[in-house]
Order: sequence, then structure tokens, then C-alpha cells
Amino acid sequence: MVCPFDRAQALEQRQRDQAIAVALAGPRPSGPSLTHCLDCDKEIPAARRALGGMTRCVLCQSIFEREVRR
Repeated sequence: MVCPFDRAQALEQRQRDQAIAVALAGPRPSGPSLTHCLDCDKEIPAARRALGGMTRCVLCQSIFEREVRR
């Protein structure tokens, strides 16, 4: 007999894997990054700019993504 906790854990893992797959399948920014944030005009850290296509600092990007989801 399968333990209900094991089944719940397996279900949670499947859902987590699906959510990660959906996030990775989404569009990724590309091209050159800006040196300063579009919203607050603070400098974007070099490590973030190295990812390519970055236009906002982490804080402003987080706020932007929260607003888009609404």
C-alpha cells in the first residue's frame, strides 16, 4: 500500500517540475543590456548585464513582473 504522504510528495514534485519547464520555455531577453535601469535609473550590476537583454535592475524587474501578473 502506498503511503499518502509519498503520493502527495510525488504530486508536488511533478507540479514543481511542470512549473519550472513552463518558466524555462518562456521568452528570454536577448541582445545587449542597458547600463542603467529603465525605471529607477540606477546602474544595472555587471553580472546581471552579462546575461544579455536586461533593461531593469532586479528590484524594478520584480515589481514589473508582479504588475504584469495582475
